[in-house]
Amino acid sequence: MKQENRKTVDYTEDYPQFTPEMRKDYTILVPDMLPYHFEIFLHIINREGYKTELLHNNGRAVIDEGLKHVHNDTCFPALCVIGQYLDALKSGKYDVNKTAVLITQTGGGCRASNYLPLIRRALKAEFPNVPVLSLNFAGLEKGNTLQLNLKLLAKFGYAMFYGDLIMYCFNQTKPYEINEGDTARVREECVKDIKRIFDEGKYKRYLRVAQSILDAFASVRISKEEKVKVGIVGEIYVKYSPLGNSHLEEFLLSEQCEPVVPALLDFILYCLTNSLNDAKRYGVNTKGRLLFKFGYRWLYKRQKKLIALMQKQGGFEPFHDFEHLKACGDKVIDQGVKMGEGWLIPAEMVALAESGTDNIVCAQPFGCLPNHIAGKGAARMVKTVCPNANIVPVDYDPSATRVNQENRIKLMISTARENLKAKQ
Repeated sequence: MKQENRKTVDYTEDYPQFTPEMRKDYTILVPDMLPYHFEIFLHIINREGYKTELLHNNGRAVIDEGLKHVHNDTCFPALCVIGQYLDALKSGKYDVNKTAVLITQTGGGCRASNYLPLIRRALKAEFPNVPVLSLNFAGLEKGNTLQLNLKLLAKFGYAMFYGDLIMYCFNQTKPYEINEGDTARVREECVKDIKRIFDEGKYKRYLRVAQSILDAFASVRISKEEKVKVGIVGEIYVKYSPLGNSHLEEFLLSEQCEPVVPALLDFILYCLTNSLNDAKRYGVNTKGRLLFKFGYRWLYKRQKKLIALMQKQGGFEPFHDFEHLKACGDKVIDQGVKMGEGWLIPAEMVALAESGTDNIVCAQPFGCLPNHIAGKGAARMVKTVCPNANIVPVDYDPSATRVNQENRIKLMISTARENLKAKQ
């Protein structure tokens, strides 16, 4: 019988690789998802020999650029991120032959796990030489990633605490400041001090650093006027990113409201909890399970100490204790609902309502089915648990106008003001 000659076919898509030697010459562009945190994160990365830059390009041109390369049925955050990359690369500011882009991924059961091929396909059409780096802990990308180690992860952990604390203190001070600009000035000084602390290797003294942040914001002169508090929950990108949520925090401040944004730490602990639950419920014993367990205990222990410090200081509403947050979620939905932000969204809504923030914007991006189910779909049950909850789901997508989004929120705020007046 004649034997056929078969050729080995390589089905791996051909895309540019980022090698360790390229770190000193390449500029790595990072989308602006976490305004309070990424500036500190990127400072840490740059100290490892990389050259990163946080993108601040904004506006409709970015969205339109994303629409040119991403199907409009794809989730809105992917469209925003890809549009921001392409708009920046077309600006002429960067040498496209020495530029890369970086995306963070959690690897959950949602479209965010497909960001890598979406970004690569979009860049291949116009900038085929630009590598795409992925920062994830789910094994989505074996190569083309930053070189991480436990020491660097610990630095990110401390930086996350500091970013969360600055965000909390800023939002609780800015609406009440007497002298315009004082709060923003303190925020800039705190970020500068934290960068210096990492440069000097003193970042582990987190209670001392946290106390200095609390004292700095406490020094701002504020009024005693009581204002409407508005919590923000939802998909992680539109919850934090000004591009994704049409500058929601700025809008709430302009409406004389106090924005209340849950800590990034809650999302990280949520992801770790889900990995541990997989082992308990479904027998999924991943290699990283012990590392996840250690990471959860390490982060939660420090969160408890920060909460105690904030309670002792007395000037600021502390973080939500994550074990309490899990208990809040259990009142509404099972922890097995973990696609996207899953049970974390109703957990945050209940925790906010129980702590006095009855008014809540549930930010939902187009194409994010898990968040529509666990967010908008769970709102009725949240109101059953917390009858005073005043929840408005707001969709963020390419076709939604900022005016319509803000009008929906204004209706919620008008009800909130009536409730506050009646309470007073």
